[in-house]
Formats: sequence, structure tokens, C-alpha cells
Amino acid sequence: MDELIVEIISRLGYVGVALLMMLENIFPPMPSEIIMGAGALAVERGRMEFWPLLIAGTTGTVVGNYFWFWIGDRFGYRRLGPLIDRFGKWLTMEMEDVEIASKFFQTHGHWVVFILRATPVMRTMISLPAGLAHMNKLKFCLFTAAGAALWNVMLIKGTQWLARTFDETDNIVSWVLVAIAVISIGAYLWRLATWKPRAER
Repeated sequence: MDELIVEIISRLGYVGVALLMMLENIFPPMPSEIIMGAGALAVERGRMEFWPLLIAGTTGTVVGNYFWFWIGDRFGYRRLGPLIDRFGKWLTMEMEDVEIASKFFQTHGHWVVFILRATPVMRTMISLPAGLAHMNKLKFCLFTAAGAALWNVMLIKGTQWLARTFDETDNIVSWVLVAIAVISIGAYLWRLATWKPRAER
């Protein structure tokens, strides 16, 4: 299993990693833990290099987050509402969720973009309120890049540590990645199937 995952991510290359990380930040449910974890496994096996992988993953993350920032910055609250009403089901969110995130952003300031990008909580969601608040574009990109780089370093180094620590246990890292993928996709499909707007709950 390890070799299969390493082979797939190696064939995709750094550009493939960047594209996957971009898509991961635009649309659920593929988590970054799987993409960067697979890349880390390839680094550990000598099929990829740490710095190019980090740059590729971080670049893809910034581009994906900028998509949501651009939506908020371009459309604003008034025009965003109809978009959320139309497509919110696929993101399992509604305008009230955006308003909650916006209040959180306004309360904690621009630094929250950096802090949340380096955590598993609201990592992508915060980009939309940052755009709605018309945060400086360069500042948003720099804060996002810094937080994403920190998160990606933790994912790469953490996966490498697992691979070295449990080297005698066959394929444990790959099975962890597969489990994360199954749980993430299953959770998204379950939420999608059961999701209703607050007014209908």
C-alpha cells in the first residue's frame, strides 16, 4: 500500500500536488492531510524532495483560499446571499454560517487568517469573511501562505515521523491516510444527505 501511494503521488508530481491542494481548499471533502501525507511518504522514500513539496502544497493552498477571498471581495454581502442560497447545499453551509465566521474575523482581526490556516479549524472558511471585509490582498496572501506553510510542515514532518517510528509495521502510514480519506468522504456525504437549512430543522 505504501508503494502504491508513493507511486501515485510521484506520478502526479509537484504540479499535481499544487492542483490537489488548490481543489481541496475550493471544494470538500479531500483533506490536506491525505495529499501532504502522501507527499511526505514520497519524500521519506526518496521519490520527492521536502522543499519543492512544501512550496507546491503551500502555493496550491494560497490559490484555493484566494478563490473564496475573491468571491467575498467581489460579490459582497448583498450579492453573495443568492449564491449561498443556490449552491450552499453542496458546501453544507448557509448565509448565517458566513455571518458567524465574519463576526469571528471582525472580532479577532486579520491575524486570524494566519492562525486558522495553521489549525484544522475553519482553515478555508475564514477566507470568505476576509474577502467580505476587503482585507488587503497582499496581506491576505502573505498571512495565508505563512499559516499554510506552517501547517504543511507539520503534516510532512509528522507523517515522516510516523513512517520512521512504525517502519517495522507494514503500511501503517498508508492505512492511516486511507482511513482519513474514507472518514472524510463518508462524513461529507452523510452531511450532504442530511443537511437542511436552519429554517427547516
